[in-house]
Amino acid sequence: MSLLPDPVRRFAAWCAVLLLAAGVGWVGVRLCGEFRTAVTPVLLALLGTALLRPLYRRLVRTGVQRSLAAGLTCVAVVAVVGGAVYIVVAALIDSGDQILVSLRLAAKSVARHFGAAGTGLDDLAANSRELLGKFGGTAASGVISGVSVVGESMAMAVLALLLVFFFLRDADRALNALRSVVPGGASGTVEAMARRAFRAVEGFMRGTTLIALIDAVCITVGLLILQVPGAVGLGALVFVGAYIPYLGAFISGAVAVLVALADRGFVIALWALGVVVAVQVLEGHVLQPVIQSRTVQMHPAVVLLAITAGASVAGILGMLLSVPLTAAAFSVAQELRDRYGGRGPQGTAASDEDRPAEPSGTPSAPPTGPSPSTPPDRPAS
Repeated sequence: MSLLPDPVRRFAAWCAVLLLAAGVGWVGVRLCGEFRTAVTPVLLALLGTALLRPLYRRLVRTGVQRSLAAGLTCVAVVAVVGGAVYIVVAALIDSGDQILVSLRLAAKSVARHFGAAGTGLDDLAANSRELLGKFGGTAASGVISGVSVVGESMAMAVLALLLVFFFLRDADRALNALRSVVPGGASGTVEAMARRAFRAVEGFMRGTTLIALIDAVCITVGLLILQVPGAVGLGALVFVGAYIPYLGAFISGAVAVLVALADRGFVIALWALGVVVAVQVLEGHVLQPVIQSRTVQMHPAVVLLAITAGASVAGILGMLLSVPLTAAAFSVAQELRDRYGGRGPQGTAASDEDRPAEPSGTPSAPPTGPSPSTPPDRPAS
């Protein structure tokens, strides 16, 4: 290696580091895939804890015992999530057939205008239920043999809810355990990384939920004014799709416009498109900067790559989890850069806070020349 020039040695070192990181990441992904029935509830519980922790803190501040506060928080989330799921499912069931019929009519309209190029859309709309059934069967075949999808999902949901209870109640104990496991010199750094990553996930979950609710309400009201069929179901689709940034909003908005085109005509479809675009502009220029100003700001290209990677690893669940996990990773990298990026003997100059102060008992050296503020001694007369 000493015969190689210095740039080549540096390039080889970076290649070795990248290969090692890629290998560790690949092994981690494979292990998570093998133990997905245990890993998935933990990740969902972390997201739920990040979303519910403000309510838990408020209950504790009012004097409620910690275990009781965690239990009340879990009961509240079961009631809210159960009610929301019931409303969404009922809305989709009531308007699902109408939405499918409207999509099929829209596909036929596209086929009439564009000829043979639109027949594939017509076939897709006509056989949508069959395709969904085949997709569900394919997804179910990948699950652990002998366990149904519904049963496994319910078991993971119950486990995630129990983990939310323990994560809310025992967060301080978890930090103490983390400090006891990590070697002494690095315990502070690891704790700061964990806190910063959790704050990023907490901000993402709260901000995304509020933005999804605002988007769904605005688009639902707009579609109701335009008398688009299935407006409530389309609004529910917008709410769920908002947890997948960019891609979810595009898909749900496109479905709403197609339904308006099929049932209400071209003019109403343009108005529906205007409503969707106006809501997206409101989200991008007002809601995102104001509501998610404290979260990690990621470039849209990074978000899309994270969603694509999550979909390739774990399907829809991976798409939902990829963005908050990426935000946590960015926060950890930011914490490391803040701590070690600009300090050290070979780095930039240390700030005034990092420089050691002079001992108070050591007198400073006298000035070598006369002080500019004192006049020179007058000669004796």
